[in-house]
Amino acid sequence: MQKKLVAPSLLASDFANLQRDIEMVNQSDADWFHLDIMDGVFVPNISFGMPVVQAMAKHAQKPLDVHLMIVDPDRYIKTFAKLGVHHLTVHYEACPHLHRTLQAIKAEGMKAGVALNPHTPVSLLEDIIQDIDIVIVMSVNPGFGGQSFIENTYQKVKDLKALIERKNSCALIEIDGGVNDANAKKLVDAGADVLVAGSFVFKSDNPSQTIKKLKEKIA
Repeated sequence: MQKKLVAPSLLASDFANLQRDIEMVNQSDADWFHLDIMDGVFVPNISFGMPVVQAMAKHAQKPLDVHLMIVDPDRYIKTFAKLGVHHLTVHYEACPHLHRTLQAIKAEGMKAGVALNPHTPVSLLEDIIQDIDIVIVMSVNPGFGGQSFIENTYQKVKDLKALIERKNSCALIEIDGGVNDANAKKLVDAGADVLVAGSFVFKSDNPSQTIKKLKEKIA
């Protein structure tokens, strides 16, 4: 059985102490680093760009799971591959030629992911789910950290899991937004494989301990 993963979101880390926070994740029970790239166009916020990803890649000892909340992500696929990114996820809503985009990501040796906004139904992935390595289900509206969790997410995860099994896809289900110790187990029970936790981890008194407890909850 696929083990359940935790991916702390560095958007919630202390950028003035970024190396310290990266070392904490390296030494913790976390599985991936989750990096949100925002352009201020696709979402109403700007996060960080290539130089910061490059700095993170230099210190990170776990896979970099990059989530592009940007328009026209195709322009940057090769760049992210060169930076050492392991998984690159684009938004369904930002890709008019999604199949081509996924093939381009895989051609660069990365795992290819698709993210769905809260209003986007999982049924739209019916024809392409076999080409996807990761599906990120947004459990908040993308663009800002610290938002509260959208309850419809549980049903969406169940529907997505059913689609993956029906189509014999190997896609992992990743949940991004408002994840905490109160909903983690319920999400995994619904079919989630990877939980992204930002504020819940980095705003806690002991982030490493928080990650450990989250892993124990979903083991």
